[in-house]
Amino acid sequence: MTSLHTLRIAPNVPVFDLPITVALEHGLFEKRGLDVQFVDKHDPVTSSKDAFQRQKESLYECGKADAYNLCEWAGLDRSDRSGRGSRVFALRPAVVAQVILSFDPAIQELRDLAGVPIGINEFTGSHYTALQFLDGALPRDQVVLEHVGEPYVRYEQLKAGTLRAASLMEPYVSLALKEGAHIIGVNFYRGAEVISPDLPQDLRDAYLAAVNEATEIIEADRDRYKHHLITAPIRGRIEPQEIGNHFFRYAHSRPMDEGRFAYTAEWMGSWNLDLQSAKYEQLVL
Repeated sequence: MTSLHTLRIAPNVPVFDLPITVALEHGLFEKRGLDVQFVDKHDPVTSSKDAFQRQKESLYECGKADAYNLCEWAGLDRSDRSGRGSRVFALRPAVVAQVILSFDPAIQELRDLAGVPIGINEFTGSHYTALQFLDGALPRDQVVLEHVGEPYVRYEQLKAGTLRAASLMEPYVSLALKEGAHIIGVNFYRGAEVISPDLPQDLRDAYLAAVNEATEIIEADRDRYKHHLITAPIRGRIEPQEIGNHFFRYAHSRPMDEGRFAYTAEWMGSWNLDLQSAKYEQLVL
């Protein structure tokens, strides 16, 4: 019997990890010779101010995990600053919207956010996407982002009125709309798959083939898998069938090419998020 090659994954929030979860359910890794494992609970704490103290980054940096996914910009940032060394090896299959939401009737459009702190988790998709699309609506000096932490914390502060606006993804978008919030802006984005460069090409290819097959299964029947998106903090407040289909979808992973890398690195630098090693061959496999 052929032994399986082990690949340990540090978990992200469920909407981003759903293709991995579905690939595990359907045995898609095993049939390609892989034993893929989440190395900690699939409900990560992500709110530390120091990105490398967050669950997925710290699991990777200490050697307990071989790979994880996060937003595109953060994938480059973490690979640039990793003490262990990591590379972006693909754009992840999750195409998810960060949605700026508010319960405040005085905030109805992006221009109403001038000078208003928007709740985000610093150096994650909620941070970078807010910069990306507010840049076209407001002068940069009127964009105010406030590090609050993980999605549940952002949502609870938004609902309590501690925040007037927050950037969130599913299932918190559907929960917010159910509980009376309204949408101010929406920005879809791809994330990045980050991996140890020591893992061989054939293993990386097998992993991507499995998650790509999983995206087809999800897209054929998204309702079947929505229950995976509801974690303990909001269980009982929203049912799987109440999660809409508008703000998340899945597509095949694809490489980060040099043109996209150059554009992204330049954009990051324009917001003083400079990469120290802004060279494609040093940060991308």
